[in-house]
Amino acid sequence: MNPNSAYWQIISASVAGSSHEKQALPCQDAHIYREIDPHQFIVAVADGAGSASLADVGAQLAVKTATQLVEEYLSSVEDTATVDWNTQLLAVVNKTKQAIEAEADHRDILARELATTLILGVITDSTIAIVQIGDGAVVVEDQQGTLMALTIPASGEYLNETTFLVSPNALESAQIHVWSGMPKYLAIFSDGLQMLGLKMPEGKPHPPFFSPLFRFVETIGDRTEAEQQLISFLRSPRVNQRTDDDLTIILAAKMPPSAT
Repeated sequence: MNPNSAYWQIISASVAGSSHEKQALPCQDAHIYREIDPHQFIVAVADGAGSASLADVGAQLAVKTATQLVEEYLSSVEDTATVDWNTQLLAVVNKTKQAIEAEADHRDILARELATTLILGVITDSTIAIVQIGDGAVVVEDQQGTLMALTIPASGEYLNETTFLVSPNALESAQIHVWSGMPKYLAIFSDGLQMLGLKMPEGKPHPPFFSPLFRFVETIGDRTEAEQQLISFLRSPRVNQRTDDDLTIILAAKMPPSAT
């Protein structure tokens, strides 16, 4: 990567929640980020349903399928500024849903055993296109320091109830947000961090949670070491006193060109 050009610096982590560790259950969250070039990347976060027997498999399949579909689409597009992201992201979600249903058929199980939420995003220097099924959220801070949520957790009638990718109303309930501006920082996270990062029920970002994390990703030197520190943060008493759920977060900072 050319240090004399602006680029995105990205780190991420998923950890099993304390409740799952006590039960010797795998982490049912999954995430992927794929850097297309210094100015563009894809992100996906999925949170498998606690009631689903293969929640971890469903979450992993969702992020892998969705990011691969977007990457294939982007390879055929000359100018992303002309893309109708509402249509394209919904099409990707539908194909990802079909992939999970096909996997359920292959395993001879009900699709609900692979139930998972999904947040999928395409990020450039001037546009953030997001589709979300279920809970979790996407938060951006622009170059002027304005912190805002692009999506909010989708909850059902009861506490901890949400919509999953295999739900009958998944496509109809999808949140799609195409934001144009100059992003500086970005956070995508699963529902385990909602109570720390968002003021509920309105879903507004909580600045004291995000500010240190954004400054951290901006100043890292070694990505591997930084991601280990991020894992340690997610496993810290400060976090685990507030939630025992699986935790996933992807953090990104837009880095200016290096001085020469």
